[in-house]
Amino acid sequence: MERLDEIKTGHWDAIVIGTGIGGGVAGRALAEAGWRVLFLEKGRAGYRAEETGLNLDMGDPTARAIRGYWPDPIRVTLNGREQSFFAPLGAGVGGSSVFYAATLERPERHDLDALPDRPHPTGGWPVSFDDMRPWFDAAQRLFHAHGEPDPLSDEPSPALTPPPAPPPGDARIMDSLRGNGLHPYRLHAALRYLDGCAECLGRKCPRPCKMDGRSAGVEPALATGKATLLTEAEVTRLVRGLDGRVSVRLRHGGAEHELTAAHVVLAAGALSSPRLLLASASDSDPRGIGNAHDLVGRNLMFHLNEIFALWPGKTAGDHGPTKSVGFRDLYFAEGQRLGMVQAMGIDVGYGEIVHHLRQRVARSWLARVPGAEEFTRIPAAIGAKVMGTAKVFVGLLEDFPYAENRVLLHPDAQGQIALEYRIAPELLARRRLFRRLIRRGFRGTRTAFLSHDPEPNFGHPCGTLRMGIDPMSSIVTSHGHLHDAPNLWVTDASVFPTSMGVNPSLTIAANALRVADNMTGDK
Repeated sequence: MERLDEIKTGHWDAIVIGTGIGGGVAGRALAEAGWRVLFLEKGRAGYRAEETGLNLDMGDPTARAIRGYWPDPIRVTLNGREQSFFAPLGAGVGGSSVFYAATLERPERHDLDALPDRPHPTGGWPVSFDDMRPWFDAAQRLFHAHGEPDPLSDEPSPALTPPPAPPPGDARIMDSLRGNGLHPYRLHAALRYLDGCAECLGRKCPRPCKMDGRSAGVEPALATGKATLLTEAEVTRLVRGLDGRVSVRLRHGGAEHELTAAHVVLAAGALSSPRLLLASASDSDPRGIGNAHDLVGRNLMFHLNEIFALWPGKTAGDHGPTKSVGFRDLYFAEGQRLGMVQAMGIDVGYGEIVHHLRQRVARSWLARVPGAEEFTRIPAAIGAKVMGTAKVFVGLLEDFPYAENRVLLHPDAQGQIALEYRIAPELLARRRLFRRLIRRGFRGTRTAFLSHDPEPNFGHPCGTLRMGIDPMSSIVTSHGHLHDAPNLWVTDASVFPTSMGVNPSLTIAANALRVADNMTGDK
């Protein structure tokens, strides 16, 4: 407790809640500007040399906490049906980002701006693409982004570093896509490619090679001598003072504590940041801080995952999972906002084929035939022998904001995540188009969709504390602080007005750098 007593009595320029990309990057920028920064992390410190991958099947909360997973299942009412499951979320230094596969793609201009030929679902972000451009560049440099420019884009990417040569299987896939008239390129990866780089796709990196909220944010911040990290610190609520500014109440070591700072940065993630504001209800904020207009937690968005397997052929060889191929030909197609298609860094062999075939049997009339599932082993074995190992790809279908899709306070446990989400009819229509165009793009190559029902990507939540100009329709200003709480800033994906058609990581990092710059100018 001595260290916590020192923390409680210390003067902090900023308390940062959460150590993922948004919190880690903002905290680093503030510490490098000379601010005294305190990181608060719900999870444990973990072991720096571990290479743990994300396991959604592990159910023991203690075992999950030790490995840096979010310890509790989330409660989801999906299309009116309630279910509970473990989401791909982290709870440890670096948050979910230490498990991610390091894809750092830049959005397109029409993701942020309303263009005459590409209408925007919300009329545009309150920050333009040109305003964000220098921060995209800065984030790519900070995360050592390697990759190739999108051949369909006229936007420069001066901070990209050329990647290593692709393995033969990926080169063959790219040649096939070009033969179909598409424009593949090497994905933008947050990897330094140090000697012996194992890429660490979907697992923690034991070295400072994969750039995430820990390696690109918290650790460089601590190295400045200006930042301090407190783990196993669960923030339970924010407390508004008479002057309108907020302090932080947390649980640590079995006791409740309250900390103050000149600025508070909320970066707990798009599912937990709104939950924390809702839990901060008081006489002055009966609906929760920032929630005078019942907007906190609403407009929740994900991407829909369209996952499919692709067999490049046995002659391409098997060089293990890679994540180097992507294309944007379907990003905006037939007048519709769709999304990019990219490799997932996952291989599919015999066992995965059996699993997929059994799922298809279970959804068909064969489910009534005794022993039908066991017969799937034969075609799976033949397929693996004839076609070799498959590469798994995903299409990231853009989601639109709807007020009824939202994060709620869990009815039984304040510290757990609950949400309501309904898949809109227009999203289902765009999904059908997306799948049809994906099939066309990969014609001539053996492919099979691995997803049948619509699958929200629960690792890509955003939009629950929308950024905007008008306080009647948004929670966070274009500068990054709450409209009605001048010392409370937000740097995670909850501020996104739209989900865009790419992975959110680069935009989170770029916006965190921008907001931190606004904060230091505000001091």
